[in-house]
Amino acid sequence: MAQKDATKRRPISERVEENKEYLNEKLGVGISFDVGVHEFTVGGTRLLLYYINGFASSDIVVQVMRDLNNLRERDMQSNALEHLYHKYIPFYQLTKVSTTDEFLDKLLVGQVGIIIDRSPEAIIMDAKVLPTRQPEEPDTERIVRGAHDGFTETLVINTVLTRRRIRDERLRFEIMQIGERTKTDVALAYLKDVANEELVQKLRHRLQNIQIDGIPMAEKTVEEFIIGKSFNPFPLVRYTERPDVAAIHLLEGHVLVYVDTSPSVMITPATYFHHVQHAEEYRQTPVVGAYLRWVRFFGIFASVFLLPVWLLLAMHPSMIPDQLAYIGIKKKAEIPLLGQFVLAELGLDLMRMAAIHTPQPLSIAMGLLAAILVGEVAIKVGLFVPEVILYLAVAAVGMFATPSYELGQANRLVRLFLILMVGFFSTTGLMLGLTVVLVGLAVTRSLDTPYLWPFIPFNYKAMKDVVIRMAVPMKNRRPSIVRSPDSSRQ
Repeated sequence: MAQKDATKRRPISERVEENKEYLNEKLGVGISFDVGVHEFTVGGTRLLLYYINGFASSDIVVQVMRDLNNLRERDMQSNALEHLYHKYIPFYQLTKVSTTDEFLDKLLVGQVGIIIDRSPEAIIMDAKVLPTRQPEEPDTERIVRGAHDGFTETLVINTVLTRRRIRDERLRFEIMQIGERTKTDVALAYLKDVANEELVQKLRHRLQNIQIDGIPMAEKTVEEFIIGKSFNPFPLVRYTERPDVAAIHLLEGHVLVYVDTSPSVMITPATYFHHVQHAEEYRQTPVVGAYLRWVRFFGIFASVFLLPVWLLLAMHPSMIPDQLAYIGIKKKAEIPLLGQFVLAELGLDLMRMAAIHTPQPLSIAMGLLAAILVGEVAIKVGLFVPEVILYLAVAAVGMFATPSYELGQANRLVRLFLILMVGFFSTTGLMLGLTVVLVGLAVTRSLDTPYLWPFIPFNYKAMKDVVIRMAVPMKNRRPSIVRSPDSSRQ
């Protein structure tokens, strides 16, 4: 470790040949085809220009080299570095570095480096062109009305999309690099006078203390370092790919984490009820938005409790009221009900994964095949009773109606857990399972924030805002859970 730290402190030598030998060895010049170095002389001074093919903008580099080649020796008689930096390089994004680790770090993120003979510093030009796609509406957060742009895999574009919506000089994007080898850019975003400073410091500290060789899985790896070890299936942070959703949470006092190479932005802190709201509710009138929210709540509730409750009633027909006698089983199958539910749940997961990995031209054929085999043939041969398929389909629709993909997956595990508890322990199992889930959620905290707030601990005003989609003019206070120093919004 001491040798590694000494290497990182290695200053740039005034001898250009020594720099060339060291940097060429570190970068693998001549071995890696995409690392380039161009040596030329400007006004009697030797320069080394380092770049990464595909990262550096060829137009900018060619223009700079054309202008430098027009310089004469008398233009570079003294202090070549200052002359180039302040006068002769026609580019506005310039910086100086004095150590080789700074030079290499900036070069490997796509910038262009210039080593100057007889100078203890190098010049860095931010002339990179990042491969990216156009901002498109995310598939998991589509809306009918409103903006249809979304975050991309490029950090700079994501910050611009956010600043376009919050034109406040107090909006901060603190940049840092995570990963000894990947050096992935991570930005901590917050409004300086709105976000809680303790939360900002805590997140900053945890991000800076991430020690790992790389985070190729981007935001998910960062989340696991921030939250820590946990076997809790429920998402403790919220993700969004929509700039408007990110902006509204910044205005509420939340702190966001942007990770380069990922279109998902992490929102902290997050409670259970953050995951059940959708942007579409705020693009409609309050009455329509409230109706959509209630329908979504019904779908989430059905996705968790419909199958366990029906299984309990089917196992004990005497518990079914006469008015609901039609919900019972008309024809028994060869497999016990519990086995049917477990097989059906596994089959649903298999179809979901198959749909993800199936090429789009074949996805329709795959859907028809699954519907025929699972829906019709499985019933005819006696694997499933029709009611199992019906109620599983309703639960699946409710799961897909859940705005948060992560919450939908967690609810699926809770549903399977409750089904098993009912299958083995009947009514006692259902009560015990519900108690375990509720207590587990009640004691869960997301960055010192109660996960079930505002239900536990109860906050009437905030709970009313969860149940009813309030008109924006009536929401004149920021949520108390973020502990904002500026709680007033209007």
